[in-house]
This record gives sequence, structure tokens and C-alpha cells, in this order.
Amino acid sequence: MGKVLYSVTMSLDGFIAGPGGDMSWMTEHLGPNPEVDEVIGKIGALLVGNRTFRGDDPYKGVAAKEGKFAGGGWTGPQFVLTHHAPDTPVPDVTFVGDLDSGVAAAKAAAGDKYVNVLGASTARQCLDAGVLDEILVLIAPVLLGDGVRLFDRPGGTNVKLERISLTHTPQATNLWLRVAG
Repeated sequence: MGKVLYSVTMSLDGFIAGPGGDMSWMTEHLGPNPEVDEVIGKIGALLVGNRTFRGDDPYKGVAAKEGKFAGGGWTGPQFVLTHHAPDTPVPDVTFVGDLDSGVAAAKAAAGDKYVNVLGASTARQCLDAGVLDEILVLIAPVLLGDGVRLFDRPGGTNVKLERISLTHTPQATNLWLRVAG
């Protein structure tokens, strides 16, 4: 079975989306990134939070890329966690009502490839359930000051992580981590 990976672009001050879920800030930081290109080929399925699925798109207004993961650089099965699935089917998207069945379905679809998690709340739920294996954070050289945090836990916590790799591009610093024990 493949691993569960949370990959995300984050501002230096820890935000993955701006106020109101705005993703437009990210557009200028989505340039060439060999590590991202490599990992996209290793993703077998997506596990997506409902707010992320219905939310803003950094490719909004770019016809060939809008509404597509990695701007269309990846296609495959998506599993969206929601208690309110739409009445109209969405191609390549399965709506699941709970984390356990969503992770199981995504892992089955991914085979020996990664299940890539999208959405801060979904990633936190995976971490809490002990199913999150790795985190790839692309740290963009920008300060947002407000928005959706990479990881938010009222009251705090102490999650141990081990660095797998650290690489750089002009658009981002790539920090790849393993969730320790």
C-alpha cells in the first residue's frame, strides 16, 4: 500500500490560503519545481477536504488549468470528504462521508502510489487518526499575515517530524518531512 502525503504550498508565516480561502497569492509561486514534477508522477489518488474541493483555485481564470489539481499536471481518482454530496455526479470524484472510508478508498485506488491530501482540516484529521505518513511543504517567499494555517490546533500539540529532504527553487523552498512514530 502507498503512503499518505500532505503536500501544500505555504507562505513563510504559515498560511496555505489567504483570508476567506483566497488562493490567488499562490499563482506567482507555481513556477517550475523539479521536486513537484517528480512527486506528481507518484500520486495515485487525492483525498480532498470539502472546503478545498469547493474553494478557491490558484488557476482561476486560466482556462486550460482551472479546476484541475496541479493545473492539470495530474489526473486520477479523487475522494472528497463531505456530509453533503452534490446531486449531480462529478467525473473522477467520489464523495465519502467519513475519514476512515475515504482513506481506505483512496489507498485502494492509489495502489503503491501516494494518496495526496488536500486541505488543512483533512490533513489534521489524518494526522489525528495516525494515517498521515509524510508532509511536503513548499515554502513560498511571501508573508500573508492572515488566512488558513498549515496546521491549527487550539491549545497546541507537539507533533514530531523528521526531515527527509530540503531543496530550493526560485519560487519556493521544498521541505519534505516524515511523521515520526
